[in-house]
Amino acid sequence: MPESAIFTVLVLVRDGDKILFQDRVDPGWHGVSLPGGHVEREESFVRAARREVYEETGLTIGSVHLRAIKQFQTKEDARYIVVYFETSEFSGELRSSSEGRMFWATKDEIASMEQVPELDVQLRAFEDDGVSEFIYERDGDKWTPTLL
Repeated sequence: MPESAIFTVLVLVRDGDKILFQDRVDPGWHGVSLPGGHVEREESFVRAARREVYEETGLTIGSVHLRAIKQFQTKEDARYIVVYFETSEFSGELRSSSEGRMFWATKDEIASMEQVPELDVQLRAFEDDGVSEFIYERDGDKWTPTLL
């Protein structure tokens, strides 16, 4: 039987040793994160990545590379899928949006900042060539982030 799904993208933009981060203001998903968002109906994943980065940062990104997939079941039992992309090709002038302040930093520089849950696991999924999937596995009411 088919299941419903929600598709989103997350994009790691690199500039040398710096990564583009967003300090999100949404009370439901608050803290330092990467730019991204929902895929529109009939929109490709790559185009969604480019659109979301532009909307949130003012930057136009070039080619993107698929890094991993994240997935989990929602409370409504839909499969929530996040497609992870990475790029170091961008142009334009960085700006923030209503979703949060954008800034360049290293992983060490954000260590003491409030982060969205499991940002460290997300970054490992982007950086480890042996990882293809980030999944939340459920054991009763407990969810465990797992890299595969």
